[in-house]
Amino acid sequence: MPTSIDQENSGTSHPANVLSSSQSTALEPTNQLHDSEGTNRDYDNQLDTLNALLERENRIKEGAERFLKLPLNETMRLQVESELEMATGEIESLTRKIELGASSSQFVLKQLIHNAPETSRGRRRKNGVPVNRRKFAGQAPPVGVRFRADSDDRDRDDFRTALAQANACIKSLSSLSRPITSPPPASSPSSTSSISAADNDRSRIDIMNRFVCILQRSLRVRYEVNLPEVVQAIIPALSDRCSMRCRAAAYRLVRHALVDSDSAEELHKQPLEWFIVKSLARDNKHAREREQVIKLIRTIVDIVSEPRDRRGVNGTKTIPLSEPIMRAFVAVAEHAEDPFRPICVQTLAEMILIDIDLVARSGGIRFLLHALGEGPVEAGPILAATFLHIIDSPRTRAYLHLGTDLEIALSAITDAYGKGADHADRMRSCTKIIQLMLRTWSGLMYFCLGDQHAIKSIVNTLRIPSLETREIVLDMFFDLFNIKAPQWYKTFIDGRRLTMYRKPRAFADQLADQKLPEKAPETLKLTDQYIALLVLVFADAGLIDALTAMLEECTTGSNLSRKATLLMAEVMHMANRVLPLGVAAKIQAVPRVFNLAADYNRGEHRIVGTSALSAIDSFNRNRLRLQPSVRNARPRANSAEDAVRRGQRQVEQVKIKMGMQMDDKTFQSSLLETQVMLTKDSAKWNFEMLQELIEGPLLNPKRLEEAIKVARFMRRLLSFFHPFTHRFSDLPKKQPNVRWVRLGCSLLTTLLASPDGIRFLASEDDLLKQIVKCFAQLDPFNGTSESDPMFSKYRLSETLTYGYFEMLGTLSKHAEGIELMEKFKFFTAFYHLSELRDREDLITAVITNLDYTIDGHPRIVLSKALTSSDVRTRLYATNHLGDLIRDSITPVAWTLRLLLTQIYDQAPEVCELAIQFLEDACDAMEVLQLVVEMQPTMDHLGEIGHPLLLKFMSTPMGFRYLYSAGYIDREMDMWFHDRNIYYVVEVEIFLSKVFSSEAAEDDEDVLAFDGVVPPHFYGEMSKTELGCQVLSEKGHFSEFSHFIKQHGLESEDLELILKLKSILWAVGNVGATEGGLPFLEEEEIIPAILEIAGHSLIPSVRGTCFFVLGLISSTSQGAEILDDYRWEATLSPLGVPTGLCIPLDLDKFISLPAWDPVGIKRDGDSRLIPPTSHTDLEVISAIENLSNTVIANAASRSLARMKSRPEYRSAFSSPSVFFRALHAISTQRYRLPVRRYIFDLFTAELDGELALELSACANSLRAPPMFKQSEAHINRVVSMFGLKHTRGASESDDEDDDMDDTVDEAVNDRNPVMITLRPVSRIIGFDK
Repeated sequence: MPTSIDQENSGTSHPANVLSSSQSTALEPTNQLHDSEGTNRDYDNQLDTLNALLERENRIKEGAERFLKLPLNETMRLQVESELEMATGEIESLTRKIELGASSSQFVLKQLIHNAPETSRGRRRKNGVPVNRRKFAGQAPPVGVRFRADSDDRDRDDFRTALAQANACIKSLSSLSRPITSPPPASSPSSTSSISAADNDRSRIDIMNRFVCILQRSLRVRYEVNLPEVVQAIIPALSDRCSMRCRAAAYRLVRHALVDSDSAEELHKQPLEWFIVKSLARDNKHAREREQVIKLIRTIVDIVSEPRDRRGVNGTKTIPLSEPIMRAFVAVAEHAEDPFRPICVQTLAEMILIDIDLVARSGGIRFLLHALGEGPVEAGPILAATFLHIIDSPRTRAYLHLGTDLEIALSAITDAYGKGADHADRMRSCTKIIQLMLRTWSGLMYFCLGDQHAIKSIVNTLRIPSLETREIVLDMFFDLFNIKAPQWYKTFIDGRRLTMYRKPRAFADQLADQKLPEKAPETLKLTDQYIALLVLVFADAGLIDALTAMLEECTTGSNLSRKATLLMAEVMHMANRVLPLGVAAKIQAVPRVFNLAADYNRGEHRIVGTSALSAIDSFNRNRLRLQPSVRNARPRANSAEDAVRRGQRQVEQVKIKMGMQMDDKTFQSSLLETQVMLTKDSAKWNFEMLQELIEGPLLNPKRLEEAIKVARFMRRLLSFFHPFTHRFSDLPKKQPNVRWVRLGCSLLTTLLASPDGIRFLASEDDLLKQIVKCFAQLDPFNGTSESDPMFSKYRLSETLTYGYFEMLGTLSKHAEGIELMEKFKFFTAFYHLSELRDREDLITAVITNLDYTIDGHPRIVLSKALTSSDVRTRLYATNHLGDLIRDSITPVAWTLRLLLTQIYDQAPEVCELAIQFLEDACDAMEVLQLVVEMQPTMDHLGEIGHPLLLKFMSTPMGFRYLYSAGYIDREMDMWFHDRNIYYVVEVEIFLSKVFSSEAAEDDEDVLAFDGVVPPHFYGEMSKTELGCQVLSEKGHFSEFSHFIKQHGLESEDLELILKLKSILWAVGNVGATEGGLPFLEEEEIIPAILEIAGHSLIPSVRGTCFFVLGLISSTSQGAEILDDYRWEATLSPLGVPTGLCIPLDLDKFISLPAWDPVGIKRDGDSRLIPPTSHTDLEVISAIENLSNTVIANAASRSLARMKSRPEYRSAFSSPSVFFRALHAISTQRYRLPVRRYIFDLFTAELDGELALELSACANSLRAPPMFKQSEAHINRVVSMFGLKHTRGASESDDEDDDMDDTVDEAVNDRNPVMITLRPVSRIIGFDK
């Protein structure tokens, strides 16, 4: 958040342009000697110049120190050290000059300023380092960096200087702490006193800003400064008499003085509590002051949140903030119109994760729950994630009341009845929150508590006929189940027939052209496994019945009912895909729909039932036709598309045969019909006839010979393609003209099909010669250059010149064409082109169009492009090589060998691209075996090479190769200690991103992890016999088993929980292989995992067990073992396990044990001794009544009347009454305007003296532990409803949600008070 006060302070006073009180006193006689105002301004400008020079040298020094930590060569290091030495000397010199200027005449100061730049320049020239070489960033070096030994003394001197300056600032602030007596109004000295007060404010601000700059420059000073002394020095600056800027600067100074948790604890002991409470209660005119207070609180929270050590228990940290400050902070967050509300809400969300007990005592949990249900929409996801984290731990979720607290997040959906259409936006934001919560283990298991009451309440909103916004709920279910709606869904919902819409041909061609890599049949996805559980939970909660109820509302059908039918069909289809057959059959039975269809007694029921079944059947019949599964799509002999293609190919073959059998007369007339013999204007040529001749009759050698020699047709046609005729080469690059490029490629193919055509290209036509000359125009070794070469960048991008590269690619497809290219030295030109620095477009065009089927020069050209000096060329060539490997049907050794050479490229991006293509290619076992046989060295790759090496481990040959290289032992130790943890973090981050409602579809992290379980080291190891042997010898699995059995039900220690998850994932990946499953059986670890899944108190640990059991079920033997424990695996139609596993006893898995809410414990007895004065009692009673919104107006009127009466004035100026009022607002809930009103009631100004008096009152007025109020006192505390009744808690859960009654534990059970409807005539403070 931008710091306006920091900007304002920096603009007011430069960090170094601040003098201590003694220095400013020494300058006063000098300033009095100057009569003119212009002279003073000139002096200030000169001092600013010195300060600017000092600041510049400080930045240079800090940048040089940081730069020295980087790896530098010797020359650069010497230059940096020289700059550092000079900057340090300049800082010392300038500091002395500023101090001298503070105590000397202006004339001396002018001389020093005049000489300073010359001295600096001269010294730099003397050391031989020019000024313009300084390019270091002016940033402080990182904490903990060790500097060079020869600069330790100088750094020590700088630290001592900074510490001395800081102590001087503290003394100067203390010297300005003399109290300023307020002069009587309308007196002549008033202006003088006000000027004096303003001067003191300015002096304090300048000194505090200078102090802050010292703390910013030197971190060591923060540790050495005595924080209590700093606080005592700035307390006078926090007085009500001081300006808002002064108080803001004081808070800013305290914030910069904090360094660690010890300093935060020390600050907690200082008497700043009531100053902060009052600052937070000020209005928006004091925005800068409130901003600095909030920043101070956030700094304390940030310091506490920093981990002190790796081992710890969740939530054991405490925030050193008192309950009065917290309640004041919560009041700011509650006020909807406060500009600081968003940051306060976010800060409270952070606080509740660190110290939930403090937030609970101050009423923050109630407010955050209210904000989650009815607060700002943008804060909803943050608050939802916060409470989900709280639910994940049994210690923190005990602060929530089951069935009432977190269910407020559903209120916008469950309470939507009667709200109208304007409530739709609120419902949409609520559905996002519900999706976020149900897509986490914590949220799902919490809402399944209490017999799935919360889940059923969401489903039952679909049963309300008059609720027009039910479509929003249906859309929520589509998103929740991850159902992607294609374009034809709209047609289905509108009620139009799907059979009228045929699959677009473009889509069919796209499917035919796609060549997807074959993957293992058991492709398990974590998202599918979780969605399977969601479908089971909502089906158990009655989702299908609720959708059926929507269908019964209208016999004619509506868009809403058809959308419900569509959702029903999708759920049934999803159940068939991700659930076991027996479980899916119960969902797909839809008995209520069949009962409606078979109800012959009521016609409308039969219409609804048959219509629904017909729509579902139509949807299923047309689903595969309109939305085929691309992953499993493969050409079928009986498909309609293949029949069309076969027919087209047969027609084309018949046309070619007929064309080759054309008689002489017809052939001659066809040549004339093309208009090639009659005109050179290509626009007048018959292109269709040309294409038929080239692809038909001219394939006959006799006809081709006739076209070449007799009719001279071929010569005239090829002259059109000659570059220097500027006919073809000058045509603009537009879609209608692209056909000429295709025609030229077909023409070359036809010529290469016969010896006469080859001879014609080699000796009789100049096409190839002219193309070579065009390349020679760019050849750096040729010596001749053209101003407008044929293959210029403009021509390649704007004309059909690019077509010559496609024609050369056509030649490279034939052995005869390669011989022609060798004869005309095309490849020599290609080799020379690769040396061009700024024409990577040429070499990319060459390697894109060349064909590499035939071994020879084309492959050499590609390898030369892969090792080009230009990184962009290497990237493009590597990408093209990867495409060649992906498009090849069978693995090709030479392409893989070239790709392996790219992993040694110096550019990281080229290396990463090569690794990516290798990973994709190695999905095929044949390619993986071929790559392993080449035995590449990948130790230099680091992290990016690990996934590929893990694939090597899955083959016996690859495992032996890596084991002999020492990779297995090294990685095994790393995975055992660290990488297992990283694996858990990777998987959980993916799940949180892919299930996030705001996740971008093109998120790189999400797309890089497609949902398939990522490879695990132990899982890949267990795929080979040698790997299982090594795993057994190491004994790691036995340690895993022991840890699971010992710490399986851990619920407090975060480190143990994270390690438990990592070991569970390791065990699951081992159990997912045929060779690894015996390890689990030998250690009897499966029952232990099932025990954790059913009884762990941590929802995320149960979820980890759910995924792990799915991994174990991916083998037939593992599925059989789990079936004995009533966990059923999902099988494919062929009976192969898919890696999805569902518990048959659903309630046991998803239900957490209920808990009793914890009582809010206070630090001690916060009761006060009752006031002895009648006026004090009435004032405090009225202030306490302000917390109750029902009687707050009457209480405020009473207070206003009291303040106007003279007998109550002493109460409003009394420190003890003021403390009682502060105590009231610190133990009960008051809205921010009410708190502001209470502060305005009292005339006492808050300063250091009053703060001491308030501390004394806190000790003297506190009631002893055994204190009990008398009955007479209780009867005297009255309100507009009569006698005041007590409450046992400080917060009220009434419907208004704004009423908080006072805390009073003295309940008089012996004389209960009867409440009557008779109004009471007595008003507090005005009874006679």
